[in-house]
Amino acid sequence: MNVQVHAKDITLSANAKGHIETAIAAFKKYSLDITTVNVNLKKEKKGVLVEFDIHIAHSEPVVINQADEDLDTAIDLAIDRASKALRRLHDRVVSHKATSLKEIEVVEE
Repeated sequence: MNVQVHAKDITLSANAKGHIETAIAAFKKYSLDITTVNVNLKKEKKGVLVEFDIHIAHSEPVVINQADEDLDTAIDLAIDRASKALRRLHDRVVSHKATSLKEIEVVEE
């Protein structure tokens, strides 16, 4: 799994970067074939925008955008939303009535 973290106009501390990397490592528990995770952090007028772009083999990418005034809060909320989306996708895949991975459509909240 390739992981890329980009910060634009933000100084990313080692603590925050470590928190993001451990959360991404926890995504492996969903048993999905995650190929690439791109994390973009961008400063805006009223806070920070955090974007998770998660590419899964044989499926559409999962894109999570989260804006907040505080960087740590935005990161935590984005991680929670990404975990929820991956859990839903995993549940659809392992369901007894599941269709193939190619037919599943990922809906962004």
